[in-house]
Amino acid sequence: MARIALVSGGVSGIGAATAKLLKASGYTVITNFFGNDNEAEAFTHETAIPIRKWNVADFDETQNGIAAVCAEFGPIDTLINNAGITRDSMLHKMSYEQWRSVIDVDLGGCFNMCRAVIEGMRERRFGRIVNISSVNGLSGQFGQTNYSAAKAGIIGFTKALALEGAARGITVNAIAPGYTNTGMVSAVPAKVLEGIVAGVPVGRLATPQEIARGVLFLVDEGSAFITGATLSINGGKYMA
Repeated sequence: MARIALVSGGVSGIGAATAKLLKASGYTVITNFFGNDNEAEAFTHETAIPIRKWNVADFDETQNGIAAVCAEFGPIDTLINNAGITRDSMLHKMSYEQWRSVIDVDLGGCFNMCRAVIEGMRERRFGRIVNISSVNGLSGQFGQTNYSAAKAGIIGFTKALALEGAARGITVNAIAPGYTNTGMVSAVPAKVLEGIVAGVPVGRLATPQEIARGVLFLVDEGSAFITGATLSINGGKYMA
């Protein structure tokens, strides 16, 4: 029987590439989204991957959404926490809403999603969780105290949950992508983006498919001895 994978933020960018690759690799894939209905409909029309809408920042919505997915498709074996937003500003100009919304979606969403699946994974003594962090969670980034804090928090969360799940056959890992050719990055002003690319040793942005390949590696049943790790896929921009 195919493993059942749920990808949050899964209708565009890294999430969409991951969902497509998992499906091509034999997984039964369901994607979650919250923002753009037209984009989500186009994604499922293209891929035939089921989509389900809820706000990962809302605990009750997430618990109910995942319960409905499990009732329809079966227990979730593989969880990819990819949903994330940015609300960039220097801290002395940052509003509380800009801070809170990024923390709630990027870090809170990771908790909400994991909380909904972890008990079942423990009972079945198998699970694969991959949390999408960021190079800026490792290095920090000007104008992104909220985003960098959330993405660094994901790495700490990953390590702690990996310890809790290890004896139950559950691996929990993070990926810290560098700047990737997604809608989020394309919204960066052209001159700023030129400077970013100039600072990447390989001289280009990552493709979403390159990040997705890292996810596929970590969720493979043969990767059972890798847990609590952060896989950096950043073209050499930051080497920890």
